Amino acid sequence: MTRALVLALVLLVGACGITRPASMDTEGADSFAEDVRTARTLSEAFWKQQFEQLGRTYRPLAAFIPYSGRSGPACGNEPAVPNNAFYCPLGHFVAYDQDWMEALWTEMGDGSVYVIIPHEIGHAVQAQLRTGFQLNVQAELQADCYAGGTLSALVNSGALRAEEGDEDELLYSLEAAGDPTDDWLDPSAHGTAAQRQASFARGYQDGVSAC
Repeated sequence: MTRALVLALVLLVGACGITRPASMDTEGADSFAEDVRTARTLSEAFWKQQFEQLGRTYRPLAAFIPYSGRSGPACGNEPAVPNNAFYCPLGHFVAYDQDWMEALWTEMGDGSVYVIIPHEIGHAVQAQLRTGFQLNVQAELQADCYAGGTLSALVNSGALRAEEGDEDELLYSLEAAGDPTDDWLDPSAHGTAAQRQASFARGYQDGVSAC
């Protein structure tokens, strides 16, 4: 990742912030469970509005499923795996390893939740729009862009407010999720840290229409 990109992200997110619900200002209100609920609720509400503007109807997730280790729901013939979150188009649900995501929330801050959940909901949006890609990494980077655009809209609307350190949490979360090499032909590729951060920043700055 270039120094210029890091600076751009810090200035971009630092100027607006993302991760604290505006209605959660009372002492002790912040919790992992509340952040998960808020990230899902606000992200889906945002996409409902977006679809309405297109003259379409957003179909809410059929389920939002926490699991632990290998106890998660399968998606077709693919079992759930530890340390993961995923969208399953077959059942139109999102599932996430609760222990893993809560550890990220504890270690990196609540910004990780507000990246992961909007990203997975971005895949649900792709499925509804029937967006097709030749490579998996293209779908993943667009979902990152959707996540950035979603958060930007929520901040600008006042649904979320900033806290000191939010920009660092975003950078760390996206960097930790990046692929070690730039192998776009790998069917499991999600993009390098720099690519994922750039896609998120594009959405955050220019909105989901830029994705």
